[in-house]
Amino acid sequence: MKLFKLVQNFKRDEDGAVTVDWVVLTAAIVGLGIAVLTSVSGGTTSLAGKISSNLAAQTIATY
Repeated sequence: MKLFKLVQNFKRDEDGAVTVDWVVLTAAIVGLGIAVLTSVSGGTTSLAGKISSNLAAQTIATY
């Protein structure tokens, strides 16, 4: 009888399903973040190089 009650409680318990949902959502968010960083990194590297070149070419006028 006690085993039957334990099986019924296990069947009704949804904590594990909620945990799996959160893990899947978190993995999706992390994956999207990595995809965005990968796609943007080339442009930011190029822009940083252009800014560095422009700043290095500047002169300071002293009067």
